[in-house]
Amino acid sequence: MNFETRTGPDLGDAAPQYPEMPVPDWYRDAKLGFFVHWGLYSVPAWAPAHPPGGVPTEDAYAHHQYAEWYANTVRIAGSPTWERHQERYGPGTSYEDLADRWDVGGFDADAFIGALVDAGARYVVPTTKHHDGFCLWNTTTTTFNAAHRGPRRDLIAELHDATRRANTRFGVYFSGALDWHVSDYPPIESDTDLFRFRRGDDWFSRYAAAQLDELVDRFRPDLLWNDIEWPDGGKGRDDFAVAALLRRYLAAVPDGAVNDRWGVPRHGFLTREYTHVADIVAQPWESTRGLGYSFGYNQAEDASHSLSGAALIRLLADVVSKNGNLLINVGPRADGSIPELQQGAMRDLGAWLRREGDAIYGTRPWVRAYEQTGAPRAYTSGDGVVNVIALDPAAGELELPGELVGRPARWADGAEAALERAADGRVRASIPDALRAEPAVALRIAL
Repeated sequence: MNFETRTGPDLGDAAPQYPEMPVPDWYRDAKLGFFVHWGLYSVPAWAPAHPPGGVPTEDAYAHHQYAEWYANTVRIAGSPTWERHQERYGPGTSYEDLADRWDVGGFDADAFIGALVDAGARYVVPTTKHHDGFCLWNTTTTTFNAAHRGPRRDLIAELHDATRRANTRFGVYFSGALDWHVSDYPPIESDTDLFRFRRGDDWFSRYAAAQLDELVDRFRPDLLWNDIEWPDGGKGRDDFAVAALLRRYLAAVPDGAVNDRWGVPRHGFLTREYTHVADIVAQPWESTRGLGYSFGYNQAEDASHSLSGAALIRLLADVVSKNGNLLINVGPRADGSIPELQQGAMRDLGAWLRREGDAIYGTRPWVRAYEQTGAPRAYTSGDGVVNVIALDPAAGELELPGELVGRPARWADGAEAALERAADGRVRASIPDALRAEPAVALRIAL
């Protein structure tokens, strides 16, 4: 799915002027954000569990691994999701009927956001509207929203207010060019369909623009995270077109951050979804994925599908060493509770960052991200130090690059590192026994 490079229709001389969208320093310093995929899809909370090696390309949509795509997958006759829906809810129950079954119980936004901040979040990005078209704020554009159906609460307002009380940056996810609630197309069954079965007409372009304007006016989000482009009918010079929308946003939030999934020739930071990036990227970028193989909560997944705390920590170190931020996703249950499997990884990450956060937050890439040989490690730099992050402390030692030898070196607890030069001329630091069971440890070398 090439969201990042497609730019829609060629408008020639009628193309608009897009505002500059520099990536603000606060975003580059933050390093860790939490996505929150919570919506109507959290009621069924199901997708086929991702098998080892994935599924054949031709089956990718009928066996979609993302639970938040339930509204599309359930319309593919014979798909596992379609079959389960018939058994659980009956053939006469549509996806949209599930809105009245959504009960958020005693959801406490402050406790929820507190768990994300404890896990190290420096910004939080909830889904305001996913592709199913169900809005989580009290919008005037449609009654298909959480304030009028199901929860009967403005969930985005609650999450926004709690995030601000926690002194944390707040962003919004918005599905720009897909809204199945106000569309009448067959289900998407291929990447070609993804661009073919979606609206780009004047009415829908105005509809999407009105919703995004509402979000900006009400919440002044620090970050706009658009998904799967913008309607092609809204890419001109009109007041409801994306160029004008972005100008209004940046006027309201001058240090706002913007992603790259707008389908236009100008963008902010790059996004990479479930993708390993091989080396340092010159432009600021963001890695995003779920803790499992889905963003929305998928009750079919278990520990074999989910990142452990150790794997999550190593992923963060790898991404940051390559000039990226990690936007890791939490997928709550319908009632807003975070499954224990996800909580466990979050707690591990938070505990590690409280000890080693100086090697992550506010850093920039060093001259290289890693070494081709030796025990795995990652590099970051900042505040007059180079951080050498050992990704396998159990190895017992950390090899140091020659250009860093002879400089003061300390572990996170302040203890000096014992440097030893081996017979082969290489310099190694012995990792203290107390740290060898950790998922990663950072050695701070003064410049």
